[in-house]
Amino acid sequence: MAALIAAAAAADFPAEIAVVISNRADADGLERARASGIPALAVESKPFGANRGAFEAALQSALDRHQIDLICLGGFMRLFTAEFVQRWYGRMLNIHPSLLPSFPGLEPQAQALRAGVKLSGATVHFVIPETDAGPILMQGAVPVFDDDTPQTLAGRILQVEHRIYPEALRLLAGGQVRLEGAVCKTAKVPGREGSLISPASK
Repeated sequence: MAALIAAAAAADFPAEIAVVISNRADADGLERARASGIPALAVESKPFGANRGAFEAALQSALDRHQIDLICLGGFMRLFTAEFVQRWYGRMLNIHPSLLPSFPGLEPQAQALRAGVKLSGATVHFVIPETDAGPILMQGAVPVFDDDTPQTLAGRILQVEHRIYPEALRLLAGGQVRLEGAVCKTAKVPGREGSLISPASK
């Protein structure tokens, strides 16, 4: 959230952070957003219990009041109904600390270490009803070291998350993204000569 707010402060950024919403009133991000001059509010999910539809109706009302066009999720651990996701299809992003489709779900850093992969990273993707399975907009990779723990790997991945989430939002808000079925394509073509290889070799 802080990285998105910082990026959006630039005069040439094509999106405005209009509101920060949490389903928990004690979320640290609410005060951090207010300190940055961003409206922040809680739409608490707990009073709705298992009634996801009623919670989403309250959330949608808040989004409508603030005239929201795009949603960027961050640390939101509650599942949406298929109806809510379809309503926001192509306009709701999430970030996940792995190179999807590898290691979706909980504890992706521990999953990566158990699998013995040499590269991990973060993925910004569009939200669909299936968990961590939407079209991929942007990814960033980091090396995995033999002495890594889930915590040290998570810290390295977090640095990449802070870089790619604002850039992914910039592309989407700037009209440089198109969805072709389950595949996301961008007008901004990445360099084709570069590679990230781990372990490094001569």
